[in-house]
Amino acid sequence: MTSGAGTPAGSAAPAGAASSRVVLLTLASGQFLMALDSSVMNVSIATVAEDVGTTVTGIQGAITAYTLVMAMFMIPGGKVGALIGRKRAFLIGCVIYGCGSLITALAPNLTVLMLGWSFLEGVGAALILPAIVALVAGNFPTERRPAAYGLVAAAAAVAIAVGPLVGGIATTYFSWRWVFAGEVLIVLGILVLSRRVADAPVETRPRIDLVGAVISALGLGIFVYGVLRSSEWGWFLPKPGAPAWLGISLVVWLMLAGLFLLWLFLRWEARLVERHKEPLVDPELLRNRQLTGGLTMFFFQYLVQMGVFFVVPLYLSVALGLSAVKTGVYILPLSLTLLAAAVLIPRFLPDASPRRVVRLGVLALLVGAVALMAALDTDAGPEIVTVPLLLIGLGMGALASQLGAVTVSAVPDEQSSEVGGVQNAVTNLGASIGTALAGSIMIAALTASFVTTVEQNQAIPSEVKSQATVKLESGVPFMSDAQLQTALDEAGTSPELASAALDANAEARLDGLRAALAILAFAALIALFFTQRIPTTQPLAAKSGG
Repeated sequence: MTSGAGTPAGSAAPAGAASSRVVLLTLASGQFLMALDSSVMNVSIATVAEDVGTTVTGIQGAITAYTLVMAMFMIPGGKVGALIGRKRAFLIGCVIYGCGSLITALAPNLTVLMLGWSFLEGVGAALILPAIVALVAGNFPTERRPAAYGLVAAAAAVAIAVGPLVGGIATTYFSWRWVFAGEVLIVLGILVLSRRVADAPVETRPRIDLVGAVISALGLGIFVYGVLRSSEWGWFLPKPGAPAWLGISLVVWLMLAGLFLLWLFLRWEARLVERHKEPLVDPELLRNRQLTGGLTMFFFQYLVQMGVFFVVPLYLSVALGLSAVKTGVYILPLSLTLLAAAVLIPRFLPDASPRRVVRLGVLALLVGAVALMAALDTDAGPEIVTVPLLLIGLGMGALASQLGAVTVSAVPDEQSSEVGGVQNAVTNLGASIGTALAGSIMIAALTASFVTTVEQNQAIPSEVKSQATVKLESGVPFMSDAQLQTALDEAGTSPELASAALDANAEARLDGLRAALAILAFAALIALFFTQRIPTTQPLAAKSGG
């Protein structure tokens, strides 16, 4: 039941402004911590691999496993909050996550690292993230929720933006292990501050649908695994040596299998509802126009957001050769407009149309991606990313200021944890597809451009061209000039051929980056067509049962 201005019955919203700030700081810190892990170690992969006695592929596998565990357990994690209480689920998730961070900080080898980072932190995140969505709804009245959700979502995006900087500083001057040790301290701080967080008592003890939990976990896990393998195996046509069935890349079959299992999951849930049993997710939720509109926009936001966070660091660190620390500094402007929009829009425009704000946010993402695509040039410096990133940050902040309140207000408060699980599963899918899509499009365009340049270069002998083309068509790696020069020197390439290869690589790199940004801009354009489902007035709390 709801009472007052949208606070669940039986719970009291924090009384004073100071208490509200502490609650918001606690929940935003939890969201910041979850997102930090996704970006902080990307600049330190080689160092971590060497330190724990494995390969870069091994560490990338650990990152993949972390994403998979989160995706698989996000929907069941949301239901656990309704089963044991949202606050308790949040605290248990923090403890599990903190234990995982501590084990990772002390990990002597890849197996221990995967236990701490990939499994324990993934399970902890699956409990924490849906609980945060429900706890914001339970601790803030309806009119303050857009600002609260905006700040919590902004904390996640800021973590992704500052992650490379934090990871770069730690790896360069200290050790990557200090990042995870720092996460343990943040978890302890969250546990101390969480005393101010109010929780709605669980009036009825729902049964958890174990069959549905298994089917949804397998469906999401298999689908995301397929997406994550796309750059290595190929989206449709298999790359040389990649697994295939009936001449088609295994990625297609994994994604189809995942989608079939998710369809099966929804049919199972509908059957439970018909029998008056407790479903893991009520299929009726997906017929809610406002909720599906919010979830769709979340999907596109994270697809574009993670694609940008994949492309821009590559341009700065590889194409321009900047250090991890400098790369992080040049990404920071995005955080400024993101925070400003997420906090100031609800404060100064509390009655603004959510649909209009979301549309303007998507347009800012679109213009930012196009501006960055247009600015890329062989003679361009790192400063060209500043204005596009300010625009992209503005768009992200505008979306963050509205979408959380839109999705949660579409359902009764007692379903907020359930919605939190679905919402985070959708954002996880968007993030995975955004990174994989940007990466695979970039490599495909890079390869095509490099091969074309080699074939058109008159200075390269025809027999060398034919040999090079066969080898290159399986995929050209995204390499800096220094890395390519080293490889050419080791191969004993003549100065003329080396110069031609370096020129081809520089131009192909930019073609790859432009292609990736073009697909992200196209995704933002598609998102505009789905904004129609976002309400035109600030949503009131959904009444219980309606």
